[in-house]
Amino acid sequence: MAASFSAAAAIPPQEKYDVFLSFSGVDTRNIFTSHLHAALLQKKIVTYIDYKLERGDEIGPALLEAIEKSKLSVIIFSKNYASSPWCLNELLHILGCMEKYGQIVMPIFYGIDPSDVRKQQGSYADAFAQLEERFKDSIDKVLNWRDALTKAANLSGFDNSKGTW
Repeated sequence: MAASFSAAAAIPPQEKYDVFLSFSGVDTRNIFTSHLHAALLQKKIVTYIDYKLERGDEIGPALLEAIEKSKLSVIIFSKNYASSPWCLNELLHILGCMEKYGQIVMPIFYGIDPSDVRKQQGSYADAFAQLEERFKDSIDKVLNWRDALTKAANLSGFDNSKGTW
């Protein structure tokens, strides 16, 4: 008989942030994410935003800790989100915190249809064709990213794929 574990089994780290923002800087930093960040700060909501340019594929320990010490993670899916191994690794860690600690995760679909994210279609299909070539020696990583996108896109969130709000 297999043991079952609940999300409440793990004790979450001491919270430092109310919100962690995960986004593709090239798509949304100046046209959406910076405005969302400013609005959250205006409401005294302590928010973590990574202002550093995304270099390389590995996420540093400080960023992983910021994700873990956030009450809520907002994932801003956009056209180029799936092109960034950095964003995809953030997403994996966010979903891990959701499963392990019960962290709340809220997707926002900014200029991208949720079904494109869920099924890796459109720009996400193009991104994954490149990722599969680039990471052909570690295809499990690519499969984990695909699974994470599907899981995240199935969460309840906000759809601005048509630019209606």
